[in-house]
Amino acid sequence: MPRRRTSSSSSSTAPSAPRNRTPQPVRVRRRSFGDFVKAFLAFVVLLVLVAGVPLALATQIGWPLPDGAPGLDWLQREITVQTFLHILTVVVWFAWAQFTACVLIEVKAALSGVGVPGRVPGAGPSQLLARQLVAALLLVGATAASLTPGLSQLGQSLEGNQRPSVAAAQQTPGLFTQQQESAAGAASALAEQAGQAAARADGGSAAHGDTKYYRIQPPEGRHHDSLWEIADRHLGDGRRYKEIFELNKDRVQPDGSKLSEASLIRPGWIMEMPGDARGGELVEMPDEAPKVSEQVRQQIHDYARTGDQAQGGGGAAGGDARVSLPEQRPAPVTPARPAPAPSTGQEHSATPAEAGHSFGLPEALLTAPLLAAGLLGALGRRRRQALWQSALGSVGGRRGMEPPTPTGDAQDVQDALLVGADPEGVRLLDRSLRGLSAALAAESRPLPVVYAAWMSGDGDLHLQLAQPAGKPPAPWQSGQNQTFWLLARADAERYDDADTAAPYPGLVSLGTMDDSRLLLNLEAVPGLVSLSGAEADRAAVFASVAAELATNGWSDRMTITLVGFGEDLTPLAPNRIRHLDGFEDLFETMSAETRQRRGALGAAGHDSVLTGRTGPAQHTRWAPHLVLLAAQPSDEDALRLAELASDAGRLGIGYLVGTAGGELPGAAWEMEITGEGKLLAPLLGLELEAQLLPAAQQRAVVELFTDADPGHGPGGPGGPANTPPFLVDISEQGRPAVYARLVGSYEIIGLDAPDDDRSAQLHEALALLLLHREGVHPRVLSSALWPRGVTADVRDALLERLRVWLGTDPDGTPRLGTDATGRLTLAKSVVSDLDVLRSLYYEATQGRGVDSRQVRGRLLTDALVLVRGPLLADRPEGRYRWLTHEIVDAQLPLLVADTGLALSEFHLEKNRAEKAIEALNAALRTAPADERLWHELLRATHATGDTDRLSALAADLIDRSGARGLPPRTEALLDELLPTWRDGVAAAG
Repeated sequence: MPRRRTSSSSSSTAPSAPRNRTPQPVRVRRRSFGDFVKAFLAFVVLLVLVAGVPLALATQIGWPLPDGAPGLDWLQREITVQTFLHILTVVVWFAWAQFTACVLIEVKAALSGVGVPGRVPGAGPSQLLARQLVAALLLVGATAASLTPGLSQLGQSLEGNQRPSVAAAQQTPGLFTQQQESAAGAASALAEQAGQAAARADGGSAAHGDTKYYRIQPPEGRHHDSLWEIADRHLGDGRRYKEIFELNKDRVQPDGSKLSEASLIRPGWIMEMPGDARGGELVEMPDEAPKVSEQVRQQIHDYARTGDQAQGGGGAAGGDARVSLPEQRPAPVTPARPAPAPSTGQEHSATPAEAGHSFGLPEALLTAPLLAAGLLGALGRRRRQALWQSALGSVGGRRGMEPPTPTGDAQDVQDALLVGADPEGVRLLDRSLRGLSAALAAESRPLPVVYAAWMSGDGDLHLQLAQPAGKPPAPWQSGQNQTFWLLARADAERYDDADTAAPYPGLVSLGTMDDSRLLLNLEAVPGLVSLSGAEADRAAVFASVAAELATNGWSDRMTITLVGFGEDLTPLAPNRIRHLDGFEDLFETMSAETRQRRGALGAAGHDSVLTGRTGPAQHTRWAPHLVLLAAQPSDEDALRLAELASDAGRLGIGYLVGTAGGELPGAAWEMEITGEGKLLAPLLGLELEAQLLPAAQQRAVVELFTDADPGHGPGGPGGPANTPPFLVDISEQGRPAVYARLVGSYEIIGLDAPDDDRSAQLHEALALLLLHREGVHPRVLSSALWPRGVTADVRDALLERLRVWLGTDPDGTPRLGTDATGRLTLAKSVVSDLDVLRSLYYEATQGRGVDSRQVRGRLLTDALVLVRGPLLADRPEGRYRWLTHEIVDAQLPLLVADTGLALSEFHLEKNRAEKAIEALNAALRTAPADERLWHELLRATHATGDTDRLSALAADLIDRSGARGLPPRTEALLDELLPTWRDGVAAAG
């Protein structure tokens, strides 16, 4: 059972923040001589500007304003040099008055110690100068407690936007820092972090990373403690006061109050300090502190616990810095689809032939529903593409035939995909995310940064945001806190397809925890994600991630770069996957793309790729690029990679890097895969059952895809044609005992009608077996009939009823049996019209009909007579959903079209155009979209010599084409057969 680690345990193991249990109070740093010099100079400057300027103006120039009200003749006087001097004097007086007001406001704010100094209108530079001078003057004597907010702007424009300093890495060593620094600043920080890690590894001072605390001191005279002074003394830069503020914001202090404003601190409060704090009255995490009172020790202990809870609590109001498990709703809307149970080898009624044989399927794919659905969908598309390419003549010998039947490991993997796949879950996830994007765009709101998604056992979708983003659009709801958005499954099922770009295409499954599946958004991680562990275990994780990213159903376009591994994975998605040999190639490629993306975002006026995805769809520009680097980079390469990834989250680029162990500079999230299949992220409190694709299953998956390639295997160019998997004896002696009509309405001849309550299930089970004469795994059959899961006893009861219903042959052989692998098979005496249709076409084109024209014509005619409509035309609503995984719906129209084309050619050889037209029209009723049939129909109609009939057919074709217009090859054929067809189109228009 996966368990969630407590935040205290995870914090204690954090390599970036070790805790030294020995307190070491140190002395206060006193004011230096330089501080007094700065204060004296500030006093002199203030004296000159506040008192000297008006005194000089009054004595040297005088009062510039007139003594009385001017008359109208003042406007007619000549403008002299004296006039300009008076105007200039007025301007100087106003500037002096403004500066003096700034000084008074800054002094008042400094002495009061409350609030942020007021802003004098239009006095940005003047108020900044006044603030600096007052701060320097009061640094050695007067109070500086309330100068913190003002001094944070030293050296910056008052109105300018300041990029906030990010809290030190010790605050949130994991994935989710609230704000990101600029690329250059982050790169230098990562380099410094790497240097510090190396120093610790070489035996440097371990105290550098210790968690330290500071107790706010009572005032001494007019001097009050302030966060600015604390940061200046202990961090070397007063402007780092924000790091202290972020570490301690909203945490309960010993007196029960909380820190809410940086300028409002009280004596006796405890402040957690960044790990690099030095000097002053610092106390490291104490167990025993001889120089600190027992009361203070207890206060620090209590305060430290509030910090651990804040980090591990799963989402404070201000934003969560961790991946946390979503809270489950009390009552699920719909029953969950149970995870497939491991095969025991006794899940069906065993026969002696299979006794002792384990036919369990690969568990890695059975428990990966999203990965299995993606692979199964991509495999189906590949097989359909191969069929169409064969039909168009680009590859010979495969026309109208089944793809190669997998065997061995490939067959087991295909069955595991059929059992484990959850296409409905993929569909709901895709619609939910696109619907959210459309709803936010309608409200003119940007997409929030999403670090992770959780799919709970009851079907709900939880999005974990980087920071609060307000109220979610309906039907989304707020989750357990402001960083969770929740969509109930019932609401997701009401979503329609949204015409918008996929908002979070970088989501990828990592594993499950407490019946919830975690998907990490790789492209949003502010840095690298590292994965440590044994090489084989890491490879299984990387293969799973690569395969899901390449085939998932919630992405539009993406690029997946595999570095140093995975060259054999390319057949899964040649348009998405690319392979690089080493780090130098990666650095050259990604450096160029990083620069290009930064420039594109700047030119488009977007701050991140998320902004671009909510505007006009520009899928190719804002599609993610995910890099998987399985081998650990060298120290030098790791630093270069950290610098490269410093701005990756904003640019839609994600990095997953393998390590043999130890720290990786710039890693925002550190994970470990164990030999027991656990994916651990100690700093985040996560322990997942990892989603894996082991090497054996990886090879079998790739084999399925390569065998589906139309140029691969025995049916490829120059190879022999494929034989149907099941040939029927089409002679009079081969009359079957049970005959099922599948092409058109579903009928069964030779069996008594079953009970009405069981009829639908029995018919569906028989149809599945008839379409797979090679055999059907019992778990595949149960998954097809009960997509949301079923117990073994219910499944076995159905199989027994099916055996009884089908009965036995005259020799006593059951018509439903099992093969050596435990798969269910039908006897040859049970036949479908699709089996007969395949056999007739095969015999006509590759068997007896090749040498006998008469036999060929009779066989093709008999085959076309069998076609009564589409496959299972009257199938009930809600059943036969497993047909979406099959290619028979695409195969049957091609087989019918091939049959009609062959029969038309047979008749045209004897100039029987009317017979050819009859055969083509019969085929078009089942394959109306096949362009080849229309071309042959045009030629056959032209052969009749009836121009009016040909014109009518051309007009019918034009009407069918609609706004898309005729295909180019059809237009070319009409130009050849009916040159005047365009005149008819112009006249109709």
